[in-house]
Amino acid sequence: MCYDDQAQPPVPPGSRGPAHGEDLVLTAQDGTRFAAYSATAAQPAAAYALIYPDIRGLHNFYKQLALRFAEVGIPALAIDYFGRTAGLTSRDDTFEYWPHVQQLSLDSFTLDVQAAIDCIHSKSTPAVAIFVVGFCMGGSFTLLTGTNPALGFAGLIPFYSGLTRDFGGRGTVLENAAQVQYPVLGLFGGADEGIPASAIATLDEQLDLAGVEHRLEIYPGAPHSFFDRRAEQYAEASADAWQQALSFIAAHTIR
Repeated sequence: MCYDDQAQPPVPPGSRGPAHGEDLVLTAQDGTRFAAYSATAAQPAAAYALIYPDIRGLHNFYKQLALRFAEVGIPALAIDYFGRTAGLTSRDDTFEYWPHVQQLSLDSFTLDVQAAIDCIHSKSTPAVAIFVVGFCMGGSFTLLTGTNPALGFAGLIPFYSGLTRDFGGRGTVLENAAQVQYPVLGLFGGADEGIPASAIATLDEQLDLAGVEHRLEIYPGAPHSFFDRRAEQYAEASADAWQQALSFIAAHTIR
C-alpha cells in the first residue's frame, strides 16, 4: 500500500486561508452509493481537484490532501473505489483492500467518476476546470480515465502511477497511454523499484503518440510514496512536486 494511517500530505506553498471539509455519500448512475470527501475554499475557484486515492481507497491522507488543495484556493473532491463491494465501511489500516481491488472494473469506476464530476459542477460551475490527481493505483486510474474524452478533464496529475499492472480489466497504462486525451504531469520517484525508468520512458513515447502535452518528472533517489510530510529527507522533492502541480493547474485553467 502507499500510505498508512500516520501519513500526512506535505504542506503546499501559498496558503490563502482556511478550508471546510465534509464527508459525503455520492450515488452513481447504477445506484451504487460510495464515499467521498469534499474540501471547499473560502473563495470561488476556476479549478477543482478530483482526487483518486491509492490502493486502500479513501482514507485520512486523501481527506487531508483535499484540505491542503482547498487551502491554496483549489477546492477538491476525493472519492472511494469500493462502494460496490465494501459499502461505506472504514478505510483505515484494518481494511482488507485486496479482495476489493480484484473486483474493480474501469467501467463501473467511470460511473463513480461521472457522479463525482456532477457533484463538482453542483458546487461550482459547468465551466470549472477539473484536474485529476491520483496516487499509485489512483495514478493508474488517472491515466486510464484520461483516455475518455467525454469526461472533460482539464489535466491529469498522476503521482507514481503504476504502469504495467492491469487495474480494472482494460489493460495496463502503457497499453492505453497512446489514447490519453488530456495534458499530463507525471511525478515519479527515481528509486521506486516498482516503476523502472524504462517504463517511464515508454510512457513518454506513448504520450508522444497520443499527441498530448506532457511532462514526466523523476526525482532522483526518491522512493514510492515520497510525498509524505514524515519523509523529511524528501522534503525538497515534495515541495517541488507541489509547485509543479499548482503551476500545471494554473497553466491549464482559463480564468
